[in-house]
Amino acid sequence: MGERVGLIGPGIMGRPMAANLLKAGHGVAVHARRHEAAAPLAAAGATVCASPREVAERADTVFTVVSDTPDVEAVLLGPDGVIAGARPGTLVVDMSTVSPTATRRIAAALAARGVAMLDAPVSGGEAGAIAGTLSIMVGGPAEAFQRALPLLQVLGTNVVHVGGSGAGQVAKLCNQVVVAETVNAVAEALALARAAGVDPARVREALLGGFAGSRVLEVHGRRMLEGDYAPGFRARLHDKDMRLVRELAAEVGVDLPGAEHVAGLIAALVARGEGDLDSSALARLVGAPGA
Repeated sequence: MGERVGLIGPGIMGRPMAANLLKAGHGVAVHARRHEAAAPLAAAGATVCASPREVAERADTVFTVVSDTPDVEAVLLGPDGVIAGARPGTLVVDMSTVSPTATRRIAAALAARGVAMLDAPVSGGEAGAIAGTLSIMVGGPAEAFQRALPLLQVLGTNVVHVGGSGAGQVAKLCNQVVVAETVNAVAEALALARAAGVDPARVREALLGGFAGSRVLEVHGRRMLEGDYAPGFRARLHDKDMRLVRELAAEVGVDLPGAEHVAGLIAALVARGEGDLDSSALARLVGAPGA
């Protein structure tokens, strides 16, 4: 018999996560702002709820997968939020990418009501969510992590308890720095190859076999060569994440010049109306092939 699980935010990432929990035999209650977003899950056996509060009333573990810090605060602490329906002993697992500072504040508010919280942002995109192969970076109490681990292992293949509350969010922001700067490096390398009269596709092929090889060069390098920027991870969401990086860096007093530069490029991409493209479309700003 599976566990009673709730999921709030069945969008590009949340919908396949909920589907995988259903396939694993768990009872799943879902809430979506748009009813049509939950319809495929309802057809697969999920219970559709009218509010986050109702999800919490029906679940022992509640996952949230929403866009930004205010959304997490609303669905967890709002008047019709999870906190209004959760019982002492309920576990909340927030898989959004949000502020580590806000995460700690939200976790403390839930803990005062006997509700434990993990921050568990992910990397791997829509494809990883569908395949159940996400990398999951987890912050929060060790005992809560052990309780959630069997469910997290349904969703991902690399599940790491990074540390206390907020540590998962810090790890995810570090991930976004590495990805953003590597996307920009790949775009600049391919632009340089083209400008120098050398086939960028052959350059990419050569680099994949050496120390410069990476998943970004493999996946996003192909996107850049083909001009295929259908969203796997939308630029506007990467823009939001880089804003969070900047805020955290300012809080802790760290200078990140490379991150500042690429954050500006992603912001420029969004500002010119291309925020719903994949974030690898920042290649358009440096003249990469296929741009």
